[in-house]
Amino acid sequence: MKIQFLGAVGEVTGSKFLITTNHGKKILLDCGMYQGKGLETDSMNRDLGFDPEEIDIILLSHAHIDHSGLIPYICKLGFKGKIYCTHATRDLCSIMLPDAGKIQESDIIDFNKKQASKGLPEAEPLYTARDAFACLRYFISMPTELKITIENDVQVAFHDTGHILGGSAIVLYFNEDGKEKSLCYTGDIGRYNKHLLKNPSPFPQVDYLITESTYGDRKHEPIPKAEEKLAQVVQETCVKNLGKLLIPSFAIGRCQEIIYILNLLKKANRLPDVPIFIDSPLAVSATDIYRLHTECFKDDILDLIRTQKDPFGFDNLFYVRTKEDSKRLNTHNRPCIIISASGMMEAGRIKHHLANNIENRRTTVLVVGYCSPNTLGHKIARGDKVVSIYGNKYQVNAQIREIDALSGHGDYEEMARYLSCQNPAAVKKLFLVHGERPAQEVYRNYLHTRGFQNILIPDFRSEVIL
Repeated sequence: MKIQFLGAVGEVTGSKFLITTNHGKKILLDCGMYQGKGLETDSMNRDLGFDPEEIDIILLSHAHIDHSGLIPYICKLGFKGKIYCTHATRDLCSIMLPDAGKIQESDIIDFNKKQASKGLPEAEPLYTARDAFACLRYFISMPTELKITIENDVQVAFHDTGHILGGSAIVLYFNEDGKEKSLCYTGDIGRYNKHLLKNPSPFPQVDYLITESTYGDRKHEPIPKAEEKLAQVVQETCVKNLGKLLIPSFAIGRCQEIIYILNLLKKANRLPDVPIFIDSPLAVSATDIYRLHTECFKDDILDLIRTQKDPFGFDNLFYVRTKEDSKRLNTHNRPCIIISASGMMEAGRIKHHLANNIENRRTTVLVVGYCSPNTLGHKIARGDKVVSIYGNKYQVNAQIREIDALSGHGDYEEMARYLSCQNPAAVKKLFLVHGERPAQEVYRNYLHTRGFQNILIPDFRSEVIL
């Protein structure tokens, strides 16, 4: 059996890992899109490193675009296999992938206008919304912790990681030439004791591990501090400064967590009487899907649902779908909270809100998650005084705040806690992916202290025989 590391190697997007069995079957773990790399992004996404027609199966850890976003593209190029994932992941992909296609269709119009002005040829999007809808026919969803046969001598089971709704580790069982082998790809590992989702669940002992390392060098603040900090930022911005609070947030996972915390603050009378706008059609649709998948929630959330109509709805909370309603927020000059995608501030409606408000000293931009280097979010978070938005320069006069307790990724202690279900001496090789090199080096050293020994940080497109 051979594994090729085709993405999320030394960085945090583009997850793709290709397993080729001794019988020639090709199984792709995730099929993620590269994000936040400027002009490089398109060429990197088109250069797959494999022939889509040769892939037999895709196993999808979760719905985030850096893990699922190239599925419509490879279907467009000839993939006709099966895509296995959890029920919630399939439902989220049904809205996220068409949304990604729609964004590309929109972006390519602006790009081609610039191309035409320079006398250069037009480009095509990786895929369209229609392409994304077409790929959904290949999805097969299943519950967690159910082991099924997907090929002769190959079985799979999904185990909840608590990262986002439906997010799971993928455990594979191989019988090759009479020898049993097992492998776990953790996908993204969530935090413990979050507000909404269950804690990551342990998985059976395996021979080989592929695991994320995003925050391999960072310790998060305790989650309860997020409520306190968020309440303070709202008071400072909306009451003291009479300004707007902009919260760039991933539409899936982070947004619903923030809504729930605001609900708690509202119930505790700790929230001022200001409107809260969820300005992201994708987040609105995703929240509807969250309402459907209560099997992913903690017990106390299920108790709340039984006593309250909707944990994602309360007075002064407004869901914004149309462009027209979104544009009206630009002329909303009273204090308010606007939660809008995307989390790294590279696309979506949040860029318009930043362009309209980032020069206002009464505005606060609250960073609540990881932003890759070179993204607009990273530049704002690190304190750049001037940023470029839609090709125009803006002075950053707004207040910049950060709450890392709201991250959907576990820190190094939480990731290691998740791996504690394993006997380190029985793990033959452990591969660190989905992380930047400095963080991976720190995390490798930490895992050594936890008993794991043969820890590898693969190179891009390297191959390993297992």
